[in-house]
Amino acid sequence: MTDFIKRLMRSPQGAIGTIIVLLVLVAVAFGPYLAPHDPEAMSILARFKGPSADFLLGTDQYGRDIFSRLMIGARSTVIMAVVATLIGTVVGALVGVTSAFLGGRADEVIMRTVDAVMSIPSLLFALIIVNLLGSSDINALLAVSIAFAPGMARISRAVALSARKQDFVSAAIARGEKPNFIVLSEMLPNTVAPIIVEMTIRVSFAIMLFATLSFLGLGAQPPSEEWGLMVSEARRYMHISSWILVWPSLAIALVAIGFNLLGDGLRDVLNPKT
Repeated sequence: MTDFIKRLMRSPQGAIGTIIVLLVLVAVAFGPYLAPHDPEAMSILARFKGPSADFLLGTDQYGRDIFSRLMIGARSTVIMAVVATLIGTVVGALVGVTSAFLGGRADEVIMRTVDAVMSIPSLLFALIIVNLLGSSDINALLAVSIAFAPGMARISRAVALSARKQDFVSAAIARGEKPNFIVLSEMLPNTVAPIIVEMTIRVSFAIMLFATLSFLGLGAQPPSEEWGLMVSEARRYMHISSWILVWPSLAIALVAIGFNLLGDGLRDVLNPKT
């Protein structure tokens, strides 16, 4: 484990991505304790204040402290993105590995179905699902999870096809093991590394998808501190104060960049050729 961390930190992408993600995790875990003000406390006299000693990042149109809202909103934004990516990854990995194990006509039917779903852009697919289910955090989570599953199934199948030809799978088949045992205990563990790398990178896309859904009014609803919703509410007042739009936008961009860089670093570390 120590050697793995050392190799990860030797990579510029891995080091920068790890630092950013660790800072984000600190905000997620300790955000309510780091927030200097009540994120819902309104003050007419404090509206549109710029950064100061009292309000580190200024205040919004209701006089609420932007820094406190970002700290609290980190939980809903980041956790939802990670959970949605994890669900989509698990479902996609099971479908992809199972398809690779079955092979033949079953593999053809499953993959053609996956290709048909992948032909729809992720954002459009998520918008369709949320419109059908209704606007809420949970429905947005389900929409992003479903939108990510086909892509993960395709990647998992590509990795599992090579594992399918290995001797340990042939030995398990010769022993008469059940298909579910072979898929879950023999093939899936040997496809984990590429899946983890792809999952880490997709967290950044999930954060942007959640922010987009909330920006369009299809995800988190007021008075939530979700960052995409903060951007949506701030756009009407950006001509009065640019800070209320800049800070949540920077937070979304920084977290997305952090997970993307971390994924690149993990890819370099876990690549057997390097």
